[in-house]
Amino acid sequence: MRVVLLLLTVLLLITGCSPVYRINRDLRTKPTYTDHFTGVALYDPASKKTLIQHNADKAFTPASNTKLFSFYAGLLLLPDTLPTLRYVVRQDSLIFWGAANPLFLHPEMTDTAALAFLRGRPERLFYSPSNYTGKRFGAGWAWDDYNDDYSAELAPLPLYGNVVRFIGPPAGRRVVPTLFADSVNTVTKEGGIRRDEFVNRFNRPTAQRSGQQDVPFRWSPALAARLLADTLHRPVGLVNRPVPADARLLRSGSADSLYKRMLQVSDNQFAEHVLLMASAERQRDQLSSASVLRYMADSVLRYPATSAKWVDGSGLSRYNLFTPNVLIDLLGRIYEKVPQQRLFALLPAAGQSGTLRGMLTTQKPYVFAKSGSMSGVYNLSGYLLTRRGKLLFFSIMHNNFTQPVADMRRRTAELLQQLHDRL
Repeated sequence: MRVVLLLLTVLLLITGCSPVYRINRDLRTKPTYTDHFTGVALYDPASKKTLIQHNADKAFTPASNTKLFSFYAGLLLLPDTLPTLRYVVRQDSLIFWGAANPLFLHPEMTDTAALAFLRGRPERLFYSPSNYTGKRFGAGWAWDDYNDDYSAELAPLPLYGNVVRFIGPPAGRRVVPTLFADSVNTVTKEGGIRRDEFVNRFNRPTAQRSGQQDVPFRWSPALAARLLADTLHRPVGLVNRPVPADARLLRSGSADSLYKRMLQVSDNQFAEHVLLMASAERQRDQLSSASVLRYMADSVLRYPATSAKWVDGSGLSRYNLFTPNVLIDLLGRIYEKVPQQRLFALLPAAGQSGTLRGMLTTQKPYVFAKSGSMSGVYNLSGYLLTRRGKLLFFSIMHNNFTQPVADMRRRTAELLQQLHDRL
């Protein structure tokens, strides 16, 4: 009996001194984690053991962690070369429909294949917007963010990233696309460039700030046709024809290039249009994010309704809800689908790239993850390499705090440092 008691005492001492035990205790007791709603899940895929579960079955607002779901949808539903246009020739006319590819004339990573295709066609060109009846914003987006570059509008034929780029000193004062140059008013007030909410009229301060500012434009079928005509230097007409069964599909642009910007820069427009492009692959006649969301939720992911609510591609909506456990499961699905070297090249690497460039600055990165933040929200979910060489999946979620997001980012980095050093 005495030997049994001694063994139990030793076991309790060992358990109480283990790094996982101490971190679990800190999550329950330290104000760092208890002064707001915190959720943490840590999983070892090699041993198939869950190491940490703290509020891991509670639903959190994920913000841009939602992009991991869009990434997975793209991996399953999109080929390596993306859909760009559907087109058909009728007598002397080429009629085309957008396939929601956001790379078309994008200011940061222009894909000109579709432009070259249209420019080289001998037929008269006509654009039809009939395959999209969706709204300009996703469900639950903040309407008053319309002027911010992260709220570019959804469209079946995005052009130039659906933004106007205003370039200021010291590089002169330019507007791209130049078609919008006549839509700019000079005003005496200070601050940034503002667009009228419902029309493409831009107010530019006399003393514009240096650098550049991207402002979303109000997309419309007529504007898309005008922009294309101005860029192609040839007429582009507008018709309203349904997509016929014999329409052909033009592909251009690398899926990995799109995923990398979507994940590293946290590009909202790219994430939303991944879902629209996925719908272009699944059905010929209509672009619909909702149909892809339903398919992924009901036929692929099949998470309980209490654990996951997925309503947009980017995470701009506060209607999205996911538990840390759901994110751990998703990370496992992604890891099974994508080789590690490719996956880690696409994700932000802490201390090196993307939105994590300023976190955990080390010579060799050991955190590859997607962050997500908005007012009162900061989350980070991804892959951790420990000092001993273990690969772990983690999801750290902070909601309902009043402190600056930078404070939560620092606390998250400190926790990851502990996990890296101790496990």
